[in-house]
Amino acid sequence: MRFIVIKTRLFNKFNRFNRISIKFLLLLLAIAVISLLLRTTPVFAANSLHWSYGGVENPTQWGKLSNDFATCELGRDQSPINIKNAMVDSLAKIKFDYQPTPLSVINNGHTIQVNYGQGSTVAIDGEKYDLMQFHFHTPSEHEINNEAAAMELHLVHRNAAGKLAVVGVMLNKGKSNPLIAEIWKNIPDAGETNASDRLINAASLLPNKKAYFSYEGSLTTPPCSEDVKWNVLSEPITISEDQITTFQKLYQVNARPIQPINGRIVKLHN
Repeated sequence: MRFIVIKTRLFNKFNRFNRISIKFLLLLLAIAVISLLLRTTPVFAANSLHWSYGGVENPTQWGKLSNDFATCELGRDQSPINIKNAMVDSLAKIKFDYQPTPLSVINNGHTIQVNYGQGSTVAIDGEKYDLMQFHFHTPSEHEINNEAAAMELHLVHRNAAGKLAVVGVMLNKGKSNPLIAEIWKNIPDAGETNASDRLINAASLLPNKKAYFSYEGSLTTPPCSEDVKWNVLSEPITISEDQITTFQKLYQVNARPIQPINGRIVKLHN
């Protein structure tokens, strides 16, 4: 009888241990899933509240669509801007370290976006930022000396503290870009993602010269959050007329209008 009692107690303890172990494993799994979602969720993902570039939900109305979007109307350091009268500052202190990543193309209803795997960075003034994703706008959101480009590429980065740094690249009509051709071939339907094993490298979307304009700004889409470090490269790359047309068939205009500079200083780093 004593043996049966001891055996029963051991069995109960074993069951309790199993339940605790299972709960612990489930907790670890939940943490891993949440971490993965935080890593792969696009920084500029479409908000659940609907907004648009035209109609009654156009950029002039974003701040009225939701309290969450109030900064779009009330913020003083908004993007994009017309880059002019830049103050010549230090030499260019930007270093790209982009690595190949499997191609993952998202058509999020506002733009075509490519999510990027871990391990690619940019260092700006000695601060390292991880490349999260890149996406496109037409026409360019920024202007340089009152001139817009056919399109603009935004490479979105985030550092360990959660601060965003965006590198803007102007896309002028000219020679076709092989990487953009590959991306365009893999564009899915709206709201869908097309992932493949094909490796790409965002370094193919950078010009040879790395001089850039820098200023403090915001997201160019709702919720228009500020404290974004903007770095717009002064040298453009080219994209063919057919490639521009392909994008514009999906998104004829997806650029926020120019915002007031409100006394901000724009620096040129040669």
